[in-house]
Amino acid sequence: MAFVATKKLMREQTIHLHRNAPAKPAEGQACNGCGICCALETCPPARLRFMQAKGPCPALAWSEHKARYYCGLMSSPRKYLGWLPLFAEAFTSRLISRWIAAGKGCDCNADVQP
Repeated sequence: MAFVATKKLMREQTIHLHRNAPAKPAEGQACNGCGICCALETCPPARLRFMQAKGPCPALAWSEHKARYYCGLMSSPRKYLGWLPLFAEAFTSRLISRWIAAGKGCDCNADVQP
């Protein structure tokens, strides 16, 4: 499904999300896995890994079972960082989680229209 997102002080951008993706929560509310932030921009760790600043993030992953998006760098770091030793996977997940402030609430200020 296509959406048009307008971020404050930015231009309109069309993004494509799964039709069953949850609606974007209000800024500051708990993340619900809508995927809008990652479809618009690439976070700092993903910028380093994928060498791109604009979305959609290549690590944005859809969970059919949970009907939500999640960060692949955080949930499956070895999939995207093939050189990562197995023993470092949990540490890397926590590091990326902290770096992107996972669980701290929605920080996407985009106005989204279907």
